[in-house]
Amino acid sequence: MVNKITKIEIITRTEKFEALKKALNEIGVTGMTVSQVLGCGMQKGFPEYYRGVPLEIHLVPKVKIETVTCEVPVELVVEAAKKVLHTGKIGDGKIFIYDVANVVRIRTGEEGRAALQNE
Repeated sequence: MVNKITKIEIITRTEKFEALKKALNEIGVTGMTVSQVLGCGMQKGFPEYYRGVPLEIHLVPKVKIETVTCEVPVELVVEAAKKVLHTGKIGDGKIFIYDVANVVRIRTGEEGRAALQNE
């Protein structure tokens, strides 16, 4: 059976990033792309004050972690992320899971599973 290639995208609180990175490393996730992003969802931003005047900030700083896996089970990645990121409060984040049609390593031209291996 050919291993399915899956992209997992996690958007969460910036202060949870180091704990998430450690948890993913412990289960064998070695590669990731990390971006500082702004966004809003249920919390609709947060109030901020400038010289005593309330300002409405509609976008909240978050961190987005993207990883592609075929060896580590997706369910294991999702469970590890949920365990580390859950606080029970609005703003814990979201996990998005996508099927990947193909992966191409530019340097060697390798495709599919071979392009994800560090050999």
